Amino acid sequence: MKVVGLTGGIGAGKSSVSARLAAKGAVIVDADAIVREAQAAGTPVFEAIVERFGPGVVGPDGELDRPALAAVVFGDPEALKELNALVHPAVGAEVVRRVTEQQGTDRVVVLDVPLLVESGRYRASGVIVVDVPHDVAVARLARDRGMPEDDARARMARQVSREERVAKADFVIDNSGTPEALDEAVDRAWAWIATLPDEPPPEA
Repeated sequence: MKVVGLTGGIGAGKSSVSARLAAKGAVIVDADAIVREAQAAGTPVFEAIVERFGPGVVGPDGELDRPALAAVVFGDPEALKELNALVHPAVGAEVVRRVTEQQGTDRVVVLDVPLLVESGRYRASGVIVVDVPHDVAVARLARDRGMPEDDARARMARQVSREERVAKADFVIDNSGTPEALDEAVDRAWAWIATLPDEPPPEA
């Protein structure tokens, strides 16, 4: 089993790389998807969030209103810290469980974690960073998500800098070009992954 970290700033196109790696046979452990599962209505994490932040973070469908919760915590570092303390232990445990399932196989396990560099919580044989210039990311967020430019730039400002993220990379995928160019870059990344040593499961 080879364990590889995959990360990138908002709008970089990390999900496009993840999908291409999955098509090559990688097992994707998607931290965002695990967060959504952990925060689903009725789970202990959901109940703890509602108890801490109130019914205003619950949508009409009874599920967590993620935008409403984000509006509460992202301008308040202490509230964000409290939210992370409620969510991260459950998510980390599930990430480790899914990776451990693959132990003893010859699979490539990709830890798709947006805040991989910021958290430093998971061990891997190598880290892939998907990188694009800020202006490209902003344009894509506006086109694909309808996100206002000011909002996109504010979200970027809350993440580690592009330079710091790239500095932590073992392999950088430039996703500022065409889909065909991205295909070629992922091909190179897949060949690089084959050279990596096996890695034990990460620690949450």
